[in-house]
Amino acid sequence: MKNTALTHIHESLGAKMLPFAGYNMPITYEGVNAEHETVRNGVGVFDVSHMGEFLLTGPNALALIQKVTSNDASTLTIGRAQYSCLPNNEGGIVDDLIIYKMKEEQYLLVVNASNIEKDWNWISSYNDLGVEMRNLSDDYSLLAIQGPKAVEAMQALTSVDLSAITYYHFEVGDFAGIEHVIISATGYTGSGGFEIYCKNNEVEQIWNKVFEAGAAYGIKPIGLAARDTLRLEMGFCLYGNDINDTTSPLEAGLGWITKFTKDFTNSEALKKQKEAGVARKLIAFEMQERAVPRHDYEIVDGEGNVIGIVTSGTMSPSMNKGIGLGYVTVANSAVDSNIFIRIRKNDVPAKVVKLPFYKK
Repeated sequence: MKNTALTHIHESLGAKMLPFAGYNMPITYEGVNAEHETVRNGVGVFDVSHMGEFLLTGPNALALIQKVTSNDASTLTIGRAQYSCLPNNEGGIVDDLIIYKMKEEQYLLVVNASNIEKDWNWISSYNDLGVEMRNLSDDYSLLAIQGPKAVEAMQALTSVDLSAITYYHFEVGDFAGIEHVIISATGYTGSGGFEIYCKNNEVEQIWNKVFEAGAAYGIKPIGLAARDTLRLEMGFCLYGNDINDTTSPLEAGLGWITKFTKDFTNSEALKKQKEAGVARKLIAFEMQERAVPRHDYEIVDGEGNVIGIVTSGTMSPSMNKGIGLGYVTVANSAVDSNIFIRIRKNDVPAKVVKLPFYKK
């Protein structure tokens, strides 16, 4: 099992450590609800250094990205990022990812920790264009400083105007005494803030200075369990749960990152699926009684017929009710539809709702 450069710090802080995507990761420190609340109302820091980073460079870097991703990366300018996915040839998704345009002819791809090797092999298999590919995953660390107080708390650490970095934009600049750090507003919590990409030998200095600067703002370390409840309240898909090798981007509500203005892996089949219409859709639902939906619970209709499956579920700390995502037949997917979640042989009522669950 791999450690991040900060594992010893998490252990010294008393974090509950568990294996995640091949890494020894902090899951909680003081408890999910308290950590969730810190990010929603203040500022918290996640060590997400397990994520993967690939650097693609050369005159054909964009052409390779266009070939393997569903979104249109040609619209990116330097300093902008884009959410996208890697479609497979069977109608599913290899992974979802974020693409950063670093320079002309240079892009950084940030991929999920559990898919680093799989994604590298997939993209490499299409690289007949001479693109220089570097896997930086083991050399770089990533901190997510999240929450409404993040910008104010961290501004003293950088000459970059943090408030000027809008969502899905980034700057390369100084931060906490380190030069050439990527400061990116591509957060996964829905509460603002930004991410810091730096080298492994720089991250401990950054971590320490972040906590010094944030002390007056009640800054706390946050584990991956709260990251999951925060992203679910926003309705953000989690690879392995809500999207995988068998779910199409159109079924998953990711039509907005599936651009048929270009040819990409399996684009013809996905175009036909869009024209014909999907048979199932990813929906968001709220429990109508006090109950917690869980991954793989069956979704049924009023007659008890199975119409789908829960992909993500939790008790929402912000709303104090059970919420979840799941795939159902299109006939049962409209907002305000009444559905039931089968929990230990009981069919508990739920209602299809519009995302996000959490509205500021």
